[in-house]
Amino acid sequence: MPAVPAVLLVLVQISYPLASGVARDRVTVAVVLLSAGTALLHAVVTRGIRYALGFVVIVSGLGLVAEIVGTATGFPFGCYEYADSRSGPAVSGVPLVVALAWTGGLYPVWVVAGLSTRRWGGRVGLTAVGAVGWDLFLDPQMVADGQWTWCAAGRGLPGLDEIPYTNYLGWFAVALVMALLLTGLDRVAGTGSANTFAPAAECLPSTAQTPATAPDAARDGTSALELGTLDPTGPEHGSRGPVSPISAAAVVPVAVFMWTWLGSTLAHAVFLDLPYSAWYGCIGLGVLGVPLLVRSVAARRR
Repeated sequence: MPAVPAVLLVLVQISYPLASGVARDRVTVAVVLLSAGTALLHAVVTRGIRYALGFVVIVSGLGLVAEIVGTATGFPFGCYEYADSRSGPAVSGVPLVVALAWTGGLYPVWVVAGLSTRRWGGRVGLTAVGAVGWDLFLDPQMVADGQWTWCAAGRGLPGLDEIPYTNYLGWFAVALVMALLLTGLDRVAGTGSANTFAPAAECLPSTAQTPATAPDAARDGTSALELGTLDPTGPEHGSRGPVSPISAAAVVPVAVFMWTWLGSTLAHAVFLDLPYSAWYGCIGLGVLGVPLLVRSVAARRR
């Protein structure tokens, strides 16, 4: 089911460089709605509706509050304002669709960050870094399109002078708080600090699980193949060697992440005439993307 809006998301994003004016505004809103819809539908299917609601309350709720405070005070992102009447209804000058953009953008980053490390602290940090990487694509594209403007020009990265450094610091801080709260949500949801979508070796206690638990794993969306086999060299002979770094349940958010990373790099470099953000965004999301690719290739060679 989540694959359907994901495919539509890709198709709509491909149309973005071809649109202009009001049509481009509508494409922008459609992209946000489809990305958020993909994320939440995937969360419902794999984790349940209460988890999905918790995710959107944390990420979209905190994102909206941060944007309202940011446009009113300049903290934590810097001084900026949104264009009037281009993205639908707004609250205190912040389009409501922006809140959903936080959910649509952060969800795949959160999943991929969890595939990169089994430690909750590492996942929190990587999520914040990934969020900044995503914004290195998002902000230059939306500023070039006039969706919002910054007050202090000439204080940003080379080639992106119109976007101040404070924007990226603000993104890191807000995403860090979101990731900490999402870690709490995972604990409440019953997975502890483990990553739901990592291989079973990273999700399941080493001695409490046996091959007899395979039916339970299947009901949770993890195939029996992904449970791997007992590793006699592991702690207490109970650790499991992962067959693949990506479980079947994580395919959709991982695919959206890869599309965002590689597709945005291509679009910015070739179609949107934004070469600097193409490089910055590619490197920023590459912090998560490159290790994921390396692990995937290594797993397939086993």
